Amino acid sequence: MTTLRASKRLTIYVVCLVLLILVALASVLTNSFRKNEATSARRIQSVITKFNRVYYDSRIWRRTKYLGVLTQQFPTDLWMLQEIITELKPDFIIETGTYHGGSTLFFADTLERINDQGSVITVDIDPKIERASAFATFRNRVQVIKGDSVSPEVIGEIAQRVGSGTVLVTLDSLHTKEHVLKEMNLYSKFVTPGSYPIVQDTNINGHPVYPAFGPGPMEAVEEFLKNNREFEIDRSREKYMLTAYPSGFLKKIR
Repeated sequence: MTTLRASKRLTIYVVCLVLLILVALASVLTNSFRKNEATSARRIQSVITKFNRVYYDSRIWRRTKYLGVLTQQFPTDLWMLQEIITELKPDFIIETGTYHGGSTLFFADTLERINDQGSVITVDIDPKIERASAFATFRNRVQVIKGDSVSPEVIGEIAQRVGSGTVLVTLDSLHTKEHVLKEMNLYSKFVTPGSYPIVQDTNINGHPVYPAFGPGPMEAVEEFLKNNREFEIDRSREKYMLTAYPSGFLKKIR
C-alpha cells in the first residue's frame, strides 16, 4: 500500500513537472513568436519607408495626370480618395490648392457617379484650369474660388455656398506648418461627423521624404490634434502603403 501511494505521488510529481515544462516552453515560444513578429513588422515598415522615398525622389508623381490633366498625386492616394468619396457620398467636397485642376476633375467625375447633387468647391490664388474646364463635368460640378484659402473673404464665401449635407475637405495648398494649421482650424469646422479633413503632403520634412523642407503639414496635424479631440487619424486609409498623406486622413468621430 505504501509503495502504491509513493508511486501515485511520483506520478503526480512527474505530471506537474511536465506541465511546468510545457508552460515554460509555451512561454518561450510565445515570446519568440512575438519577437519574430515585431522584427517582421519592422522589416515590412522599413521596406515601405524605402519605397516611399524611392517613389517620391523619382518625381514620377509630378507627371501624374487624370484624363490628360496634371494631378501631381500618388495613384494610390487618388484611389483611396475615390473609396472615401464612394463611401461618404458627400454633398460638397472642399479642396484647397486647385493648381491645374486634375484632382478637382477626378473628384467631380467620381462624385457624379454616386451623388447627383454633389459639387466640388476648389480654392486657389492662381488656378490654371484651362484644360480641366474643357470637361463638362468640371464646368457643371466645380465651383472655383480665386483667392487666399485662409482669408476671411474666401471662408465667408465657402460658408455661404455649403449647405446641409455631408462635407469632405482636402487641403493641398501652401505646405508650411503655419498655413496648414490655419487651414485645418478654419476648414475642419465644415467637416461633418464621419467625414474627413484630409491633409496632403504630410510625408515631407522627413516623414519620410524631403527632410530639408522644415515644419510642414505633419507638424500642423500633430499640433491640431492636441486641441481637437473630435478628430483621429484613420490608419485604415493608408492600406495601400504608398501615400503622400501619412497621418493625414483625419476622421471626425463626433
